[in-house]
Amino acid sequence: MATSLKSLSAHSSKNVTDMSDKTFGIIVSEWNEDVTEALYSGAYQTLLENGAKKENIIRRNVPGSFELTLAAQWLAQEESIDAVICLGCVIQGETKHFDFICDAVAHGITNVGLKYNKPVIFGVLTPNTQQQAMDRAGGKHGNKGDEAAITAVKMLGF
Repeated sequence: MATSLKSLSAHSSKNVTDMSDKTFGIIVSEWNEDVTEALYSGAYQTLLENGAKKENIIRRNVPGSFELTLAAQWLAQEESIDAVICLGCVIQGETKHFDFICDAVAHGITNVGLKYNKPVIFGVLTPNTQQQAMDRAGGKHGNKGDEAAITAVKMLGF
């Protein structure tokens, strides 16, 4: 469903269970930092609101969205990590770089989850403009960070 028709921050309580004993890794891209910090804030708050303990939320930063996949693999291989949330933002530019990065990151994150048999969540915005990114990072369309965190919670409750 198009984001313009549904808030990224809205979710149901189905498959939401106690998260107090779960450990989450959150990887945040430093590229488009104003956007990714807002995504992190949303994800962090959503995890806390769903019972995660502060000390069980581990944050790691990477230079850009492309690096999310390797960092996700490093965190996912740790047995103590129950779910990994990848947060980034790749804004359409004038070259095909956007297409290559988005494709690689989506496939990489999927493959890490399958390899380690645990939730590895794609919380990466792929907007056409900076304004569209901000609209999805706590703006008029909600926060993709909220959505990524609740997805991790629901997958752990599956």
